[in-house]
Amino acid sequence: MANDYLYKGFEVELFTGSYDSHVGISDTIERIFPNFVKEPDNRNVEYITNPEKNYKVNYQNLLKPRKELREWLEKRDLTIIPSSTLCFKHKNQFQYSDKNNKYHKFIQENYGTSIATSSVHINLGINDLDKLFAAIRLVRCEAALYLSLSASSPFLNNELTDNHSQRWIQFPKTPEKVPFFLSHNDYINWIEENINSGNMQNIRHFWSSIRPNGPQRPHFLDRLELRICDYVADINLLLAITALLELRVIYLFKNIKTLDPLISSKFSLDELSIICDQNDLKAAQNSLNAYLIHWKDGRKIICREWIKNLLQDLSILAKKLNMYHLLKPIYRVLEEGNQSIKWVKQYKKGLSIEDIMKTSIEDMIESEKESN
Repeated sequence: MANDYLYKGFEVELFTGSYDSHVGISDTIERIFPNFVKEPDNRNVEYITNPEKNYKVNYQNLLKPRKELREWLEKRDLTIIPSSTLCFKHKNQFQYSDKNNKYHKFIQENYGTSIATSSVHINLGINDLDKLFAAIRLVRCEAALYLSLSASSPFLNNELTDNHSQRWIQFPKTPEKVPFFLSHNDYINWIEENINSGNMQNIRHFWSSIRPNGPQRPHFLDRLELRICDYVADINLLLAITALLELRVIYLFKNIKTLDPLISSKFSLDELSIICDQNDLKAAQNSLNAYLIHWKDGRKIICREWIKNLLQDLSILAKKLNMYHLLKPIYRVLEEGNQSIKWVKQYKKGLSIEDIMKTSIEDMIESEKESN
Protein backbone atom coordinates (compact mmCIF):
# COMPACT_ATOMS: atom_id res chain seq x y z
CA MET A 1 0.00 0.00 0.00
CA ALA A 2 2.97 2.28 0.53
CA ASN A 3 3.33 2.32 -3.25
CA ASP A 4 0.09 4.30 -3.36
CA TYR A 5 1.71 7.08 -1.32
CA LEU A 6 2.99 10.24 -2.95
CA TYR A 7 6.49 11.59 -2.49
CA LYS A 8 6.63 14.25 0.22
CA GLY A 9 9.26 16.89 0.85
CA PHE A 10 9.40 19.86 3.21
CA GLU A 11 10.89 23.34 3.24
CA VAL A 12 11.17 24.33 6.89
CA GLU A 13 11.86 27.93 7.92
CA LEU A 14 13.06 28.63 11.46
CA PHE A 15 13.70 31.62 13.69
CA THR A 16 16.87 31.62 15.76
CA GLY A 17 17.50 33.56 18.94
CA SER A 18 17.51 33.44 22.72
CA TYR A 19 14.66 32.92 25.17
CA ASP A 20 13.65 36.57 24.87
CA SER A 21 15.05 37.91 21.58
CA HIS A 22 15.60 37.08 17.91
CA VAL A 23 19.23 36.79 16.81
CA GLY A 24 20.14 36.82 13.11
CA ILE A 25 22.82 34.30 12.17
CA SER A 26 21.44 32.51 9.11
CA ASP A 27 24.43 33.59 7.00
CA THR A 28 26.74 31.83 9.48
CA ILE A 29 24.50 28.76 9.67
CA GLU A 30 24.52 28.44 5.87
CA ARG A 31 28.32 28.39 5.84
CA ILE A 32 28.52 25.69 8.50
CA PHE A 33 25.55 23.45 7.65
CA PRO A 34 25.32 22.31 4.00
CA ASN A 35 21.62 21.44 4.31
CA PHE A 36 20.61 24.94 5.52
CA VAL A 37 20.12 28.06 3.43
CA LYS A 38 19.78 31.66 4.56
CA GLU A 39 16.63 33.68 4.11
CA PRO A 40 16.65 37.40 3.15
CA ASP A 41 16.26 38.44 6.80
CA ASN A 42 19.14 37.03 8.85
CA ARG A 43 16.88 35.90 11.69
CA ASN A 44 15.42 33.26 9.36
CA VAL A 45 17.05 30.08 8.15
CA GLU A 46 15.65 27.17 6.12
CA TYR A 47 16.33 23.50 5.57
CA ILE A 48 14.88 21.27 2.87
CA THR A 49 14.21 17.54 3.15
CA ASN A 50 14.65 14.97 0.40
CA PRO A 51 11.39 13.65 -1.08
CA GLU A 52 10.27 10.40 0.55
CA LYS A 53 7.06 8.38 0.55
CA ASN A 54 7.54 6.76 3.96
CA TYR A 55 6.29 8.77 6.92
CA LYS A 56 8.83 7.34 9.36
CA VAL A 57 11.65 8.40 7.04
CA ASN A 58 10.09 11.84 6.69
CA TYR A 59 9.94 12.12 10.47
CA GLN A 60 13.67 11.55 10.76
CA ASN A 61 14.39 13.86 7.83
CA LEU A 62 12.49 16.64 9.60
CA LEU A 63 13.99 15.95 13.00
CA LYS A 64 17.69 15.40 12.32
CA PRO A 65 18.60 18.85 10.86
CA ARG A 66 16.69 20.56 13.65
CA LYS A 67 18.50 18.61 16.36
CA GLU A 68 21.89 19.23 14.77
CA LEU A 69 21.20 22.95 14.51
CA ARG A 70 19.94 23.10 18.08
CA GLU A 71 23.09 21.43 19.43
CA TRP A 72 25.20 24.03 17.64
CA LEU A 73 22.97 26.88 18.84
CA GLU A 74 23.01 25.71 22.46
CA LYS A 75 26.80 26.07 22.56
CA ARG A 76 26.21 29.77 21.79
CA ASP A 77 23.36 30.16 24.30
CA LEU A 78 20.88 30.32 21.44
CA THR A 79 17.88 28.25 20.44
CA ILE A 80 15.06 27.71 17.90
CA ILE A 81 12.00 29.92 18.45
CA PRO A 82 8.73 28.16 17.50
CA SER A 83 6.70 31.30 16.70
CA SER A 84 5.99 32.08 13.04
CA THR A 85 6.43 35.82 13.58
CA LEU A 86 8.96 38.00 15.37
CA CYS A 87 7.20 37.55 18.69
CA PHE A 88 9.79 39.20 20.94
CA LYS A 89 10.43 42.93 21.26
CA HIS A 90 12.49 44.07 18.29
CA LYS A 91 13.35 47.06 16.15
CA ASN A 92 11.28 47.19 13.00
CA GLN A 93 14.40 46.99 10.87
CA PHE A 94 15.37 44.50 8.19
CA GLN A 95 18.49 42.45 8.98
CA TYR A 96 20.31 41.49 5.78
CA SER A 97 21.70 37.98 5.47
CA ASP A 98 23.41 39.01 2.21
CA LYS A 99 23.83 42.72 1.48
CA ASN A 100 25.19 41.98 -2.00
CA ASN A 101 22.10 40.03 -3.09
CA LYS A 102 20.03 42.27 -5.40
CA TYR A 103 16.89 40.19 -4.92
CA HIS A 104 17.21 40.49 -1.13
CA LYS A 105 17.64 44.24 -1.52
CA PHE A 106 14.48 44.40 -3.62
CA ILE A 107 12.60 42.46 -0.93
CA GLN A 108 13.86 44.77 1.82
CA GLU A 109 13.00 47.94 -0.08
CA ASN A 110 9.51 46.75 -1.04
CA TYR A 111 8.38 44.61 1.87
CA GLY A 112 10.65 45.27 4.84
CA THR A 113 10.17 43.06 7.90
CA SER A 114 6.72 41.87 6.80
CA ILE A 115 8.53 38.93 5.16
CA ALA A 116 10.30 38.02 8.41
CA THR A 117 8.14 35.01 9.18
CA SER A 118 8.66 31.27 9.48
CA SER A 119 6.58 28.53 7.91
CA VAL A 120 6.55 25.01 6.51
CA HIS A 121 6.04 24.40 2.81
CA ILE A 122 4.68 20.91 2.07
CA ASN A 123 5.51 19.44 -1.33
CA LEU A 124 3.63 16.49 -2.86
CA GLY A 125 5.06 14.77 -5.91
CA ILE A 126 2.61 14.68 -8.85
CA ASN A 127 4.02 13.99 -12.31
CA ASP A 128 0.79 14.02 -14.32
CA LEU A 129 0.23 17.69 -15.21
CA ASP A 130 -3.54 17.47 -15.56
CA LYS A 131 -3.76 15.86 -12.12
CA LEU A 132 -1.29 18.38 -10.71
CA PHE A 133 -3.39 21.39 -11.71
CA ALA A 134 -6.61 19.71 -10.57
CA ALA A 135 -4.94 19.16 -7.18
CA ILE A 136 -3.76 22.76 -7.05
CA ARG A 137 -7.30 23.96 -7.72
CA LEU A 138 -8.83 21.79 -4.98
CA VAL A 139 -6.14 22.43 -2.36
CA ARG A 140 -6.32 26.16 -2.95
CA CYS A 141 -10.03 25.96 -2.21
CA GLU A 142 -9.27 24.23 1.09
CA ALA A 143 -5.97 25.89 2.02
CA ALA A 144 -7.64 27.74 4.91
CA LEU A 145 -8.14 24.40 6.68
CA TYR A 146 -4.42 23.61 6.69
CA LEU A 147 -3.56 27.11 7.89
CA SER A 148 -6.03 26.74 10.76
CA LEU A 149 -4.47 23.49 11.92
CA SER A 150 -0.96 24.96 11.82
CA ALA A 151 -1.56 28.50 13.15
CA SER A 152 1.29 29.51 15.47
CA SER A 153 1.69 33.28 15.25
CA PRO A 154 -0.64 35.27 17.52
CA PHE A 155 2.18 37.52 18.78
CA LEU A 156 4.20 40.28 17.17
CA ASN A 157 6.82 42.54 18.76
CA ASN A 158 5.93 41.38 22.28
CA GLU A 159 2.23 42.09 21.83
CA LEU A 160 -0.87 40.00 21.30
CA THR A 161 -2.36 40.61 17.86
CA ASP A 162 -5.98 40.03 16.89
CA ASN A 163 -4.93 37.14 14.65
CA HIS A 164 -4.13 33.46 15.06
CA SER A 165 -1.80 33.62 12.05
CA GLN A 166 -0.30 37.08 12.09
CA ARG A 167 2.23 35.63 9.67
CA TRP A 168 -0.37 35.13 6.93
CA ILE A 169 -1.98 38.50 7.62
CA GLN A 170 1.26 40.42 7.16
CA PHE A 171 3.06 38.33 4.55
CA PRO A 172 2.85 40.07 1.16
CA LYS A 173 0.98 37.77 -1.22
CA THR A 174 2.51 38.34 -4.68
CA PRO A 175 1.07 38.88 -7.23
CA GLU A 176 -1.89 40.26 -5.33
CA LYS A 177 -4.40 38.45 -7.53
CA VAL A 178 -3.78 34.86 -8.59
CA PRO A 179 -6.26 33.10 -10.90
CA PHE A 180 -7.25 29.46 -10.95
CA PHE A 181 -5.13 27.85 -13.65
CA LEU A 182 -6.98 25.86 -16.28
CA SER A 183 -3.89 24.03 -17.50
CA HIS A 184 -0.10 24.00 -17.57
CA ASN A 185 -0.04 26.32 -20.58
CA ASP A 186 -2.37 28.72 -18.80
CA TYR A 187 0.07 28.81 -15.88
CA ILE A 188 3.12 29.33 -18.13
CA ASN A 189 1.47 32.24 -19.93
CA TRP A 190 0.42 33.86 -16.64
CA ILE A 191 3.92 33.55 -15.14
CA GLU A 192 5.59 35.01 -18.23
CA GLU A 193 3.11 37.90 -18.37
CA ASN A 194 3.71 38.79 -14.71
CA ILE A 195 7.49 38.64 -14.99
CA ASN A 196 7.45 40.72 -18.18
CA SER A 197 5.14 43.30 -16.58
CA GLY A 198 7.27 43.55 -13.42
CA ASN A 199 4.62 42.16 -11.08
CA MET A 200 7.14 39.41 -10.32
CA GLN A 201 10.90 39.87 -10.24
CA ASN A 202 11.56 36.22 -11.13
CA ILE A 203 9.97 32.78 -10.97
CA ARG A 204 10.61 32.59 -7.21
CA HIS A 205 8.66 35.80 -6.66
CA PHE A 206 5.32 33.99 -6.63
CA TRP A 207 4.15 34.06 -3.01
CA SER A 208 0.72 32.49 -2.71
CA SER A 209 -1.01 29.87 -0.57
CA ILE A 210 -0.17 27.19 -3.11
CA ARG A 211 1.78 26.94 -6.34
CA PRO A 212 3.17 24.39 -8.81
CA ASN A 213 6.81 23.50 -8.24
CA GLY A 214 9.44 21.59 -10.15
CA PRO A 215 13.03 21.42 -11.35
CA GLN A 216 12.61 24.11 -14.00
CA ARG A 217 9.60 26.32 -13.40
CA PRO A 218 7.38 27.17 -15.14
CA HIS A 219 8.02 24.58 -17.86
CA PHE A 220 9.00 21.42 -15.94
CA LEU A 221 6.79 20.75 -12.94
CA ASP A 222 6.49 17.66 -10.77
CA ARG A 223 4.94 18.70 -7.47
CA LEU A 224 2.36 20.70 -5.61
CA GLU A 225 3.70 23.12 -2.99
CA LEU A 226 1.38 24.13 -0.15
CA ARG A 227 2.85 27.34 1.29
CA ILE A 228 0.16 28.58 3.64
CA CYS A 229 1.06 26.69 6.83
CA ASP A 230 2.65 28.40 9.81
CA TYR A 231 5.70 26.77 11.40
CA VAL A 232 4.71 23.52 13.12
CA ALA A 233 7.08 22.53 15.93
CA ASP A 234 5.29 19.23 16.61
CA ILE A 235 6.55 16.95 13.85
CA ASN A 236 3.77 14.42 14.43
CA LEU A 237 1.22 17.18 13.84
CA LEU A 238 3.06 18.35 10.73
CA LEU A 239 2.98 14.81 9.36
CA ALA A 240 -0.72 14.55 10.26
CA ILE A 241 -1.43 17.72 8.26
CA THR A 242 0.64 16.25 5.43
CA ALA A 243 -1.28 12.97 5.59
CA LEU A 244 -4.58 14.87 5.42
CA LEU A 245 -3.30 16.74 2.37
CA GLU A 246 -2.02 13.58 0.72
CA LEU A 247 -5.24 11.67 1.35
CA ARG A 248 -7.28 14.54 -0.03
CA VAL A 249 -5.23 14.60 -3.23
CA ILE A 250 -5.39 10.82 -3.67
CA TYR A 251 -9.15 10.98 -3.05
CA LEU A 252 -9.41 13.74 -5.68
CA PHE A 253 -7.68 11.56 -8.25
CA LYS A 254 -10.33 8.90 -7.67
CA ASN A 255 -13.17 11.45 -7.87
CA ILE A 256 -12.09 14.12 -10.34
CA LYS A 257 -15.60 14.82 -11.65
CA THR A 258 -17.00 15.59 -8.20
CA LEU A 259 -13.98 17.27 -6.60
CA ASP A 260 -12.19 19.34 -9.24
CA PRO A 261 -13.55 22.86 -8.64
CA LEU A 262 -13.28 23.49 -12.37
CA ILE A 263 -16.12 21.01 -12.81
CA SER A 264 -17.98 20.78 -9.52
CA SER A 265 -18.23 24.29 -8.06
CA LYS A 266 -21.31 26.48 -8.49
CA PHE A 267 -18.98 29.48 -8.74
CA SER A 268 -16.97 30.82 -11.63
CA LEU A 269 -13.20 30.60 -11.25
CA ASP A 270 -12.99 34.38 -10.74
CA GLU A 271 -15.55 34.13 -7.93
CA LEU A 272 -13.64 31.21 -6.43
CA SER A 273 -10.44 33.24 -6.34
CA ILE A 274 -12.16 35.89 -4.24
CA ILE A 275 -13.83 33.34 -1.95
CA CYS A 276 -10.60 31.44 -1.33
CA ASP A 277 -8.63 34.58 -0.55
CA GLN A 278 -11.36 35.64 1.88
CA ASN A 279 -11.36 32.21 3.53
CA ASP A 280 -7.58 32.34 3.96
CA LEU A 281 -7.89 35.74 5.61
CA LYS A 282 -10.68 34.58 7.95
CA ALA A 283 -8.66 31.49 8.88
CA ALA A 284 -5.64 33.69 9.62
CA GLN A 285 -7.80 35.74 11.97
CA ASN A 286 -9.79 33.05 13.80
CA SER A 287 -8.40 29.70 12.57
CA LEU A 288 -10.57 26.80 13.74
CA ASN A 289 -13.38 29.13 14.83
CA ALA A 290 -13.59 31.01 11.52
CA TYR A 291 -16.76 31.01 9.46
CA LEU A 292 -15.78 30.02 5.93
CA ILE A 293 -17.60 29.77 2.61
CA HIS A 294 -17.55 26.30 1.07
CA TRP A 295 -16.14 26.34 -2.44
CA LYS A 296 -18.66 23.81 -3.75
CA ASP A 297 -22.05 25.30 -2.93
CA GLY A 298 -21.45 28.55 -1.04
CA ARG A 299 -22.75 27.42 2.35
CA LYS A 300 -21.19 28.95 5.45
CA ILE A 301 -19.37 26.49 7.67
CA ILE A 302 -17.19 26.74 10.75
CA CYS A 303 -13.62 25.75 9.89
CA ARG A 304 -13.48 23.13 12.67
CA GLU A 305 -16.61 21.43 11.31
CA TRP A 306 -15.28 21.47 7.76
CA ILE A 307 -12.14 19.67 8.91
CA LYS A 308 -14.25 17.10 10.80
CA ASN A 309 -16.30 16.47 7.65
CA LEU A 310 -13.13 16.09 5.62
CA LEU A 311 -11.73 13.55 8.08
CA GLN A 312 -14.97 11.60 7.87
CA ASP A 313 -14.92 11.63 4.06
CA LEU A 314 -11.34 10.37 4.03
CA SER A 315 -11.60 7.81 6.83
CA ILE A 316 -12.22 4.76 4.63
CA LEU A 317 -9.34 5.65 2.30
CA ALA A 318 -7.09 6.40 5.29
CA LYS A 319 -7.75 2.96 6.77
CA LYS A 320 -7.30 1.27 3.40
CA LEU A 321 -3.88 2.94 2.96
CA ASN A 322 -2.92 2.32 6.60
CA MET A 323 -2.72 6.06 7.24
CA TYR A 324 -5.55 6.52 9.72
CA HIS A 325 -3.21 6.50 12.73
CA LEU A 326 -1.24 9.38 11.21
CA LEU A 327 -4.28 11.66 11.54
CA LYS A 328 -4.65 11.35 15.32
CA PRO A 329 -2.86 14.65 16.13
CA ILE A 330 -5.48 16.49 14.07
CA TYR A 331 -8.29 15.14 16.25
CA ARG A 332 -6.35 16.40 19.27
CA VAL A 333 -6.03 19.88 17.72
CA LEU A 334 -9.76 19.96 17.01
CA GLU A 335 -10.44 19.11 20.64
CA GLU A 336 -7.72 21.14 22.42
CA GLY A 337 -6.99 23.94 19.95
CA ASN A 338 -4.04 24.73 17.72
CA GLN A 339 -0.80 26.29 18.95
CA SER A 340 -2.08 29.86 18.63
CA ILE A 341 -5.28 29.14 20.54
CA LYS A 342 -3.29 27.56 23.38
CA TRP A 343 -0.83 30.45 23.49
CA VAL A 344 -3.60 33.07 23.52
CA LYS A 345 -5.27 31.29 26.46
CA GLN A 346 -1.97 31.26 28.35
CA TYR A 347 -1.39 34.95 27.62
CA LYS A 348 -4.86 35.90 28.83
CA LYS A 349 -4.22 34.01 32.05
CA GLY A 350 -1.32 36.35 32.71
CA LEU A 351 1.75 34.61 31.29
CA SER A 352 4.21 36.81 29.40
CA ILE A 353 5.21 36.06 25.82
CA GLU A 354 8.72 35.25 27.08
CA ASP A 355 7.29 32.71 29.56
CA ILE A 356 5.07 31.16 26.88
CA MET A 357 7.95 30.82 24.43
CA LYS A 358 10.30 29.46 27.09
CA THR A 359 7.86 26.64 27.85
CA SER A 360 7.29 25.95 24.14
CA ILE A 361 11.03 25.82 23.47
CA GLU A 362 11.50 23.40 26.36
CA ASP A 363 8.65 21.26 25.02
CA MET A 364 10.39 21.13 21.63
CA ILE A 365 13.65 20.05 23.27
CA GLU A 366 11.90 17.38 25.31
CA SER A 367 10.13 15.98 22.25
CA GLU A 368 13.46 15.75 20.42
CA LYS A 369 15.00 13.84 23.32
CA GLU A 370 12.04 11.43 23.42
CA SER A 371 12.56 10.65 19.73
CA ASN A 372 16.03 9.17 20.37
